[in-house]
Amino acid sequence: MSDVAEKARESRARQAKTDTPETGGIAADRLRSLIERIERLEEERKALGNDIKDIYAEAKSAGFDVKVLRQLISIRRKEPAEVEEQESLLDIYRRALGM
Repeated sequence: MSDVAEKARESRARQAKTDTPETGGIAADRLRSLIERIERLEEERKALGNDIKDIYAEAKSAGFDVKVLRQLISIRRKEPAEVEEQESLLDIYRRALGM
């Protein structure tokens, strides 16, 4: 976690000690907990995105085509029947175009 995020969290924790438990019918502790969980997950998502970017850069430097890797990953996410259907259509369209 970055120093800025840690300082922000400490600031929120200090502020939480002075807040009332309920404000306008909202459970402040529960709201704060939800917000902090979301913030933590957003930070993790950003870190994971950077890790993925690094792996693609590594693949590119090893001579792999990153665009093709992305297509392979997309295909692997799909159901086999869906992949087969798309490949069949692609083949039909290619033949129709004389490719």
